[in-house]
Amino acid sequence: MTANKRVRVGIIGCGEITQVAHISTLGFLSDFFTVTYLCDVSAESLRHNAQKVINHIPQTTQNPTELCASPDVDLVFIASSDEYHAVHVIEGLRHDKHVFVEKPMALCVRDADAIIEAEGKSKGKVMVGYMRRYAAAFEDMTKEIGGMDKILYARVRDIIGPNSHFVAQSGTFPKVFTDFTPESVQDRSDRASEIVHQALSVECGLPINPESTRMWRLLGGLGSHDLSAMREALGMPERVIGASINLPFWSAMLEYPTFSVTYESGIDNVPRFDAHIEVYSMTKSVRVKYDTPYIKGLPVTMVVCENVDGVYRESTVKRTYEDPYTLEMKELYQMVADGKEVKTTAKDAKMDLRIFQMIIKAGTRP
Repeated sequence: MTANKRVRVGIIGCGEITQVAHISTLGFLSDFFTVTYLCDVSAESLRHNAQKVINHIPQTTQNPTELCASPDVDLVFIASSDEYHAVHVIEGLRHDKHVFVEKPMALCVRDADAIIEAEGKSKGKVMVGYMRRYAAAFEDMTKEIGGMDKILYARVRDIIGPNSHFVAQSGTFPKVFTDFTPESVQDRSDRASEIVHQALSVECGLPINPESTRMWRLLGGLGSHDLSAMREALGMPERVIGASINLPFWSAMLEYPTFSVTYESGIDNVPRFDAHIEVYSMTKSVRVKYDTPYIKGLPVTMVVCENVDGVYRESTVKRTYEDPYTLEMKELYQMVADGKEVKTTAKDAKMDLRIFQMIIKAGTRP
C-alpha cells in the first residue's frame, strides 16, 4: 500500500471553530494532512493552539502573507473572522495555494466576484466549508429526491440553542483570547461597516440599521448552512414570496416553479439542535436531520416515510458515523492531492448571496 502524500496546511484564524473542529479533525486525519503553520492576531492564541497540533509544533505568525507565501504550506485554511475571508482567500490564491475557507466565503457580491476572479488567475482552487452538504445522509437524501415523481413541498428548519452549550461538551476545551491591539479591533470594525454598506446599501438598496445588519450577518452565518444545502437538493428558488424578520427568529416562503419551500430559523436559549430539511411528494417524504457538529459521533440521519402498497413505512438510515467535518476533509484532500472537482466552489457560494438578498428585501418593512 502506497503512503498518502500529506498535504501541508496553514491555518489563518485560531478561534472557536479551529479549536473545536479543525485542529482535531486534521489531527485525526494525520495520514492525509499535517498542520505546518498557524496565524492569528492573538499571540496568546498562537501559543495555545500550537500545543494542540499533534506530533510537532507548527510555525506561527501574526502575518497572513507570511503563511500564504511559505513553501511549507500547500493549503491555506481560512477560519478568520468573516470580515477577512475574502482578503485571506485572495492572498492565498495570489501565492498559487489551494484554499479552504469557512462559510460565509464572502459577505457581499463584490467580494465574491473578486475571489472568483482571483481563482481564475491562480494555480490554486477554492473549496468552501459547507460541511452539512458532505454528510452521507444528505447525499442519500438528494438521491431519494431524484427518484420522486414530483416534489409538492419542502421545509428547511434550523432552530438552535446557544452554541456555548455544545462547545462546552465538545471535549476540546477551547479558550478565548483578548490580546488584540486597538488597531486590529478598529480595523475589524471598519471592515464590517464597509462590507455591510456594500451588501445592504449598494447591492440591495436597503437602509442600514441594527436589525438589517444583524439579519445579514445571521444569514451569512447560520443561514448559509441551510440555504446552501437547499440549493443543492432543490436548485435555486425563483423568488421569495414573503419573509418575516423578528430577530432572533426569521422565516421566509421561497417559490419554485411547481412547489414552495418554508424556511424557518432562529436562535434561543433552549439547549437543543433542531436542524433538518424535509421534502414531500405524493407518496413519500424524505428528511435529513442534523445534530450539532461540535460533538463527534452524533450521526446525521435520513428518515424516509412512504406509502408502500397502502401500508405506512418509516425507515431511518444511518449510513455512517463519520461526521460531516471528516467527510468534508476527505473531499478537500482529494481536491488538493488528486485535482478532484468539488461541489462547494466559489461560484457555488456566490449563489447564497442572491438568496440572502431575496429574503432580506422581502422581509424589510417599507
